[in-house]
Amino acid sequence: MKRLHSLVISLILFSVSFSLADQAIKYTVLRAEPQHPRVTQLVTQILLRNHYKQLDLNDSLSAQVYTNLLEILDYNKSYFLKSDIESFKPFKYAFDDFLLSGRLDVPFMIFNTFQQRMAERLEFIFKRLETPFDFTKDEYYYPYRDSLDWAGSAAELDEFWRKRLKNEALSLKIAGKDDDNIRETLTKRYGNLKRRLSQNQSEDVVQIYLNALSSCFDPHTSYFSPKAKDDFNIRMSLSLEGIGARLITENDYTKVVEVIPGGPAAKSGLIKADDLIIGVGQGEEGEMVDVIGWRIDDVVQLIRGKKGTKVRLQLLHDPNALLLDAETILLTRDKIKLEDSAAKADTLHILSRGQSFVYGVIDIPAFYQDFTAQRRGDPNYKSTTRDVRRLIREMQGQGIDGLILDLRGNGGGFLSEADSLTGLFIKQGPVVQVKDSRGRIMQEVDRNPSVYYDGPLAVLVDQFSASASEIFAAAIQDYGRGIIIGSQTFGKGTVQSAADLNRYFPGSKYKYGQLKLTIRKFYRVTGGSTQNRGVMPDVDMPSRFEHDEVGESSRKNALAWDHIAPAPYVPENEVTPETITRLLRQHQIRLTQDSAFAAYAHKVEELRHKKRPQRYSLNLEKRRAERQDKEEDDKKKKKTDWGLLESGRVLSDLILIQKDGRR
Repeated sequence: MKRLHSLVISLILFSVSFSLADQAIKYTVLRAEPQHPRVTQLVTQILLRNHYKQLDLNDSLSAQVYTNLLEILDYNKSYFLKSDIESFKPFKYAFDDFLLSGRLDVPFMIFNTFQQRMAERLEFIFKRLETPFDFTKDEYYYPYRDSLDWAGSAAELDEFWRKRLKNEALSLKIAGKDDDNIRETLTKRYGNLKRRLSQNQSEDVVQIYLNALSSCFDPHTSYFSPKAKDDFNIRMSLSLEGIGARLITENDYTKVVEVIPGGPAAKSGLIKADDLIIGVGQGEEGEMVDVIGWRIDDVVQLIRGKKGTKVRLQLLHDPNALLLDAETILLTRDKIKLEDSAAKADTLHILSRGQSFVYGVIDIPAFYQDFTAQRRGDPNYKSTTRDVRRLIREMQGQGIDGLILDLRGNGGGFLSEADSLTGLFIKQGPVVQVKDSRGRIMQEVDRNPSVYYDGPLAVLVDQFSASASEIFAAAIQDYGRGIIIGSQTFGKGTVQSAADLNRYFPGSKYKYGQLKLTIRKFYRVTGGSTQNRGVMPDVDMPSRFEHDEVGESSRKNALAWDHIAPAPYVPENEVTPETITRLLRQHQIRLTQDSAFAAYAHKVEELRHKKRPQRYSLNLEKRRAERQDKEEDDKKKKKTDWGLLESGRVLSDLILIQKDGRR
């Protein structure tokens, strides 16, 4: 480790303000509180000793912490100046020392500089909004500064922010607002950012700093400050009465990270993970409140409400879309019941080579289990395996030719349910291997030799099928029990554990927060991990997204794929490599001969290669023309569920191939 000469940075708690007309921009210069050095040292030690990924606290890690800290604060290089970065650089290789000793003056100095720069930006913004924009000029807004060097002067940032404001104003102009309404809307929007600046607390700085460290280990490891922990627990306990969506703040936007199965959001089909919420309105006619720049707890407070009441949300489905492209949806708040998120069955009718087939389709939104009902002895307690078993029995009574399990969008759940569900389809044997940070390997094993369903089976997955979904799909594939159809799955093959830090300081009057860290990793029975790579389907469906854009591999410092020794197991080989080759041949024929399917695949391929816009025209007429083209394109979209339809076709091919083999 490199040692620095002692540097004394005196931080005095006081308020700073910039006055501009009726906009007073205030923030508090923050400093560490007595408990913060202790929690910094504790989190550092826990990560180094217990995280699955063994890292050394050295200059290399110090440089990562430094880079992460700047990215968390100013991801788009929109606030800091190059002179600020030059003043920070002497500390780049000293964060290892700071973490071990609990020294926090430098992280607080960097954060307070950021606050100062944000205040200066807000001063410019409110002054610029006093003058209307000229939308006849032929100029462009380049939104992404992440690949550029830091701005050399305030004037350079002024020009970037002028065009950013003009871009937002133009979106409102096309949406029908006049100059006064545009100024009012944007003043309110950036007033929210001003309010957030004034609400920063010392524990926010510590959380940002420790997450700059934790994210060096993997993307699922994070530190929650006491306030963030309390807010999270409140949201979790109340998330079952509202719209059924979990939210985070990302780049001044409220982002949907999960749509809870069975909730109003999921039932509507109008909101999905990664959507951005930019406005919230109460009831069918209440004022739409612009929430760009709001704190997450304030947005949640607006969205949350009593069962039966209505809330309107303005959504951006594409982070690169214009604000005027936002869709407004109406949801009725409700309490989410477990049965609403349970597996559901339907049938699919397919005509193939002159023969009719009827398939049972079971949609499994999550791997769930009602432990409370089970503990109190309820014989009808709900679980994924019990519900799927019942649905199979009901459909078999009606007569089905095969079964399709739809795991698209299934983010996982209880490992025990993935294990027991697999047991419905295989004779017996290991389902998944689990390795801990000490190298110890355990197996989850199905010990029941009976098979509940032994007919033709297809499992439908997509890039958002993760964790327990991947364990199940991998086991079905490795045993050769069924055909996997769809796109490469997410690739989350790790297990996290939460540590309440207060238990390390019994009797303390302070709160210390919580650390979530990765402690185990999943491996298939063949030995390969589901981490990072996920599960590759046997029959690949067109997908808009590349795996390295939305999957685990797209996330910074994601744990790598690796393998261990295979577990002893007996494949059932109902689907052999030779069979898959024949199924792929038929699939490719349909892609070329079915004009509607081919058009769908072509459109998906176009979207896959469509790059994010590098610039936006700030000319009103050009922008209107771009919007009209987009609206015409949207009208051409069809709602055919090609994934489900093709699953039925592939399963029909499988049945016919198996019949041929038995003749």
